[in-house]
Formats: sequence, structure tokens, C-alpha cells
Amino acid sequence: MSSDSASLEKYLYELPDHRIAKHPLAHRDDSKLLLYRAGEIEHQTFKDVVDLVPDDSLLFLNNTKVIAARLFFHKSTGAQIEVFLTEPILPHTEFQNALKVKNKCTWKCMIGNLKKWKDENVLSLKLNDELTIEARLVDRKKNLVEFTWEGNHEFLSIVEAAGHVPLPPYLNREEEAEDKDRYQTVFSELEGAVAAPTAGLHFTDDILKKLAKKGIKQDRLTLHVSAGTFRPIKDADFKNHDMHNERIIVNRQNIANILAATGSIIPVGTTALRTLESLYWYGVKLAKDRKTKFFVEKNDPYEKHLQGISLEHAMTAILNKMDSENIDQLKGETEIFIYPGYEFKVANGLFTNFHMPASTLVLLVAAFVGDDWKKIYQEALDKDYRFLSYGDTSLLLPHG
Repeated sequence: MSSDSASLEKYLYELPDHRIAKHPLAHRDDSKLLLYRAGEIEHQTFKDVVDLVPDDSLLFLNNTKVIAARLFFHKSTGAQIEVFLTEPILPHTEFQNALKVKNKCTWKCMIGNLKKWKDENVLSLKLNDELTIEARLVDRKKNLVEFTWEGNHEFLSIVEAAGHVPLPPYLNREEEAEDKDRYQTVFSELEGAVAAPTAGLHFTDDILKKLAKKGIKQDRLTLHVSAGTFRPIKDADFKNHDMHNERIIVNRQNIANILAATGSIIPVGTTALRTLESLYWYGVKLAKDRKTKFFVEKNDPYEKHLQGISLEHAMTAILNKMDSENIDQLKGETEIFIYPGYEFKVANGLFTNFHMPASTLVLLVAAFVGDDWKKIYQEALDKDYRFLSYGDTSLLLPHG
């Protein structure tokens, strides 16, 4: 039995299939924008966003880049085996290094048709007359696949040539030419995501320039979005959900900007928000134990012994660590779980699309705006907003 406060049923709503955006609009900034400000709702278009962001705001954008993570192999019988890259294992576990590897590497994968892939079968995929990539199942229980190829080719070039865009499963269609560009933000930089930070898809270079001209500060950090973002909550008590783990990269400038912020701190997307809030909790843990690893567990924000530390104290603890180790960048991991009752420490505004019913992302939105999430979603449904990854977006400013 789930406790009433953690009842997943409270975060269900009816989402008709025809409201799911199956394709992007002709132009990124053609999307609708629902502005929620201090309890009031306005309907705008994204082209107007420069006038809607509060003066002196600081935007954080997630510069992760989606890789073509879906590889399709065929057995001699004709059976198709889909190998979906999720996490590098050997010889490197860090994405940037793993994608530069030549000749051989091992990745953890999701595998479609696994039962038809016998341990002794070597699958091959011919890219051209000179290049073939082979795949071997080296650990069935852990879904570890070893890839080998000849020639002076980095794995990233192999993936770009052979892979397919990892579109969300709910789009229920094959990739098309437009997806290669449009399922990527204009500010994507560091390869490693297998899903796009979709709130960022609406931004154009022109809008970013106009925001800067207005004096809106912008900073970039990295959270490599994992396939776990699509994992449904199956337990009626959502607190029992096994939260997915994602990799983070932040730098000294990120922390300095947080400390110097005088206006609203507005992450572009739930991934940027998760990164900012995780950074705070890492700082809290560092303040308690200078040797703690950069790993934020899903329940850290709700542990009594981690309460009561200010944002300034937490960020200073991180800066002290960076000073002592003479580093300007930190790499970590987070499985932070943000749901109603969470107290936000860094973000006080949020750009976000409209998410699946009873998902971890709807719980995050409900934590951010309270019960008004229902009003926001009903308004979006009533006003024919397009939902999910390629859909319309919102700017949430609970405090005005």
C-alpha cells in the first residue's frame, strides 16, 4: 500500500495520443510557450521569450549532445538485433574518452531480440567496402557488448556512420532526415546523451543572442541524459521508484555564477535543474566530509543529517575542494529524485516541456509549482499544446 502523500495516482492525467507531437515544427521557435508566473497563466509563443525572461536572470543550459545510439545488426537468418548504447565500460567509462577509442571497446547496452543472439554469434554491420563493425555479447546478464573494427577510425565516427537517432519510444516511428538536426539543441557540444534535453530544442542562435543583448546571463553545464529518463514508475508508492543514474560535468565558472547571481536562476530543462540541485547536495556532503565522492543518491535531499546548510556554504565547500586539488572541472553522477515536498535550493524558475502522466518529470514539476501543475497541464490540453519531446514548452516562475 502506498502512503497517500506518495500516491502515484495523484499525478496521472489523460494524454490522448494525438496530443503527442510526433514531429518537430518547421522552426524551433514556432512553438507555443505557456508562461506561469506567481499562479497566473499566459499563453505566448517562444519567439516572445526574450521579453518574458525576468531581467537579471541567469539561464543554465545543458550542452550535452545526443549520440546516434541505436545500432541495427542482422543475423544470417535475417533476424534483427538492436543494440542501444547506454554506458561505456572499457577501455574508458567517461564518454568523451570512450568515443575516441579505436579498434575495440565495450559498452553496456539495451538489446532488442536478445533471446535470438546466442553467445557464440558474432554480429557484423558493413558500413562501406572498407569498414565493418563486429559485435560480440561478452556478458548476457549485464548486457555488455564488445565492438571491434579495423582501420584508424574513432568509435564516434563509427557511431555517426552506423547509428540511428535514439528517438523516444512514445514517438512510435522510425527516424527521418530532420531528426538528425532537430533532436539536438543548437548549443549541444559534448557527446554522451541518448535523449535530448528537450526544453532546449526551442532555442535558436538568434534568441540566445537577443537574450544576451538584453543582459540575460547564460552559462552551460552538462548532464548526459540517460535512457532511464523514459523508465516508467511502476510502484503505486512513487518513493519506491528505482531512480536512474546520470553523469554530470560542472566547472568553476558554474559555481561562481551561482554565487554571484542577483536575479532568478532559471535552468533550461529538468536536466539542467537536476544538475544544479545535485551540485548543491554534493556541496552539502562535502561540507560534512571533504573526501566524499561526487555522487548524489536519490534520497540525499530527504536525509535529516544533510539539512540546514546554506547555498553559499555548499558552493564554497565545492570551490575549496577545487582549490585544494587545483582543478577547474568536476565530474560526478546523480540519481537525485525530486518529488512534491522537495525544497529547491538553486533554481527559482524553469523552462520545461509537457511530460508523460505519472512520470518522474511530472513529479518534478509538481514539486516546483505545487498543485498548480494540474491547472497548468489542463490549460495546455485545453489550448491545444503539443506534448512531450517535440512538443511545446513552458516557463515556470512560481515566485513571479
